[in-house]
Amino acid sequence: MKAYSRRQVLKTSKRAAVVAAAAAFVPQTVMAQGASMGDLASRWIASLTEAQTKNALFAFDDPLRAKWNYMLGARFAPGVALENMSQPQKDMAIELLAAGLSRSGFDTASNIMLQQDILRDEWKKGSPDRNRERFSLAIFGTPGPSSPWSWRWEGHHLTITFTLIGDEIISHTPKAFSSEPNTVPSGPHKGLVVLPDNERLGRAVFAELKGAERKKALVSETSVGNITATAGREFRYKMKQGVALGDLTTSQADKLRHLIDVYTKNHLPGALADDQGRRLSAKDLAGVHFAWAGQNRENESIYYRIHGDTFLIEFATLRNQPLHHHTAVHDLEHHLGLYRL
Repeated sequence: MKAYSRRQVLKTSKRAAVVAAAAAFVPQTVMAQGASMGDLASRWIASLTEAQTKNALFAFDDPLRAKWNYMLGARFAPGVALENMSQPQKDMAIELLAAGLSRSGFDTASNIMLQQDILRDEWKKGSPDRNRERFSLAIFGTPGPSSPWSWRWEGHHLTITFTLIGDEIISHTPKAFSSEPNTVPSGPHKGLVVLPDNERLGRAVFAELKGAERKKALVSETSVGNITATAGREFRYKMKQGVALGDLTTSQADKLRHLIDVYTKNHLPGALADDQGRRLSAKDLAGVHFAWAGQNRENESIYYRIHGDTFLIEFATLRNQPLHHHTAVHDLEHHLGLYRL
C-alpha cells in the first residue's frame, strides 16, 4: 500500500506540521483526550465570525445531531467547511480531527478527503467543485466542565461524531469511513489503498468457513449493494443473523476478532483505543454473529455484517462498483451518548 504524507494530503507545510504534532501527542487518559477536544473546540469556536457561528453551532438537542450522512457527494455537510475557514481556523479544525483519531485513523480520514480531488480530476465524477476541503466541522452544545456537547466532522464518505459530558467522552459513534476508488488504479496517486483491511479481512473470514458454518453465515446469494443501518435506522436489526463467533475454529475466530478491531478500536487514539479494547474483552464475544451476502469472487459486489450485543458493523461494495466501498460502525449501547442523557 502506498502511503501519502500529511503534506501531500493537506496542501501546506504549515498545516502538515500542525497535524503531525497533534497526531503525535497521545494523552495518557481518556479524560485527557476529552479535555484536549474541549480546548481545541473552544478555541475554534472563539475564532469564528458572526456568519460562521450561525452555521457552525447548534443546540445539543437539535434533531440535526442524529442526522449524520456520509453520502453527500459534493454537497456541504452541516457546519463550516474547511474551504470556508481562514488558515488558522483550518489548523485548529484539523487538530481537533487528529485528537479524535489514531495516526492510522487520521491517515485514513485524510486519504478519504484526498479522494475527492481524485474523483474530480481523474475520474471526472460528480460536481466539478468537489474537493478535499469540502468537509465540515459542526459543534452541538457548548464545550464546558459538565454540560453535554458533541462535535462532528463530515463530508462525502466520512462522518465522525464524538459526544462528551464535559471532558468525559461518552460516545464515538456513529462513524463511517468509506472510499472510492478504494485502490486508485491510475494517475499520480496510483496504488493508494484507502481501506486496506475491510474487504480483504472480510473475504478471508468468509473464505475459511466450511460446511454448516458457511451455510449459517450466507444470508443471501446476492449482495445487499449498500449498508442499511443509516441515520435513524441504526437499531433496525433486532435479531442477529449468520454464524456465531463461538462456533468458529480458533483460526476463524482470530480473523474475525482482528476484523472487529479494524472497526471498533484501530482508528482510535491511545487510551481511548485501550478503553474500547477492555470494554469489548469484558463482553461475551462468542455471541457475535457474522453474516455474509454475495459471491466471494473478485470484482463482485459483497456485503457483510458483524453484530454483537454492543455493536453493529456493516461493509458493502456497491453493486457493479467493486472499487466503491461503504462502511459504518455503531455502538449500540452508547449511540450518540443516549445512555447517559
